[in-house]
Amino acid sequence: MIKISHETPYCLLEDSRQFNDYDYCLPHLLDEDPGYRDYFLQSKKEGRYIIMDNSLHELGEAYNHERLIHWINEIKPNEFIVPDVWQNSIESIQNAEIWNLYDFPKGVEKVAVVQATTLHEAAQCVKAYKNLGYGKICFSYGASYYNDICTHPNKDLGKALGRLFVISTLLKTGELKQDDRVHLLGCAVPQEFGWYKGINCIESIDTSNPVMATLEGTSYNLGGLDIKPKANMNDYFYMAGEDINYELLDSNLRLFREINNL
Repeated sequence: MIKISHETPYCLLEDSRQFNDYDYCLPHLLDEDPGYRDYFLQSKKEGRYIIMDNSLHELGEAYNHERLIHWINEIKPNEFIVPDVWQNSIESIQNAEIWNLYDFPKGVEKVAVVQATTLHEAAQCVKAYKNLGYGKICFSYGASYYNDICTHPNKDLGKALGRLFVISTLLKTGELKQDDRVHLLGCAVPQEFGWYKGINCIESIDTSNPVMATLEGTSYNLGGLDIKPKANMNDYFYMAGEDINYELLDSNLRLFREINNL
């Protein structure tokens, strides 16, 4: 069973326990907002599964290393995504080597993100992470080379198809195995996850897509969406709860699972 988590604005954090299979933590927000910190401390007490990111997507670079280490020791997430460098396989592998040396609390697993500009670089990245002993590997949704691989006129569909092609190819060539463990970071279009039927290595996904679509007033249909919502968590994290269309949110969350057979 693939585990799903949808990042939400602050006002929906408590509600998110009802529709998320696990909690996805952005560490820079732990420093910015005491309420956000308290939410994850409570989640840990309740025994909820927690994956902690390094906030690269939100900040443009991984969060401060000292603060990352602080929050790893404080929250003790089940998984921590070690700092990576956007579309730079060499520096991401170097970071994975460095963070592999750190001692984390018992029960915290280190996870590495594939960063690349070509399929070959992606394959080399996967090989390097496996050689370092990483048991779980992430693939981001937004890499530019996905559009080089799949030259679909719709760039969002192209990114989704490109990531699917990369993972399918790495399975065919042996860099990935069906019993490996893969996390999918975000999505360009929500229906992408349904295309992984028969690819058994996908263990977890995180995406705010159904939430961001709701905030834009966009309704999912049974085919998903053709365009990624422009809304992002940086702009909507502190929005007021009364501004959310809860009926539309419930519908999009339900359809997200339905269209992907999850």
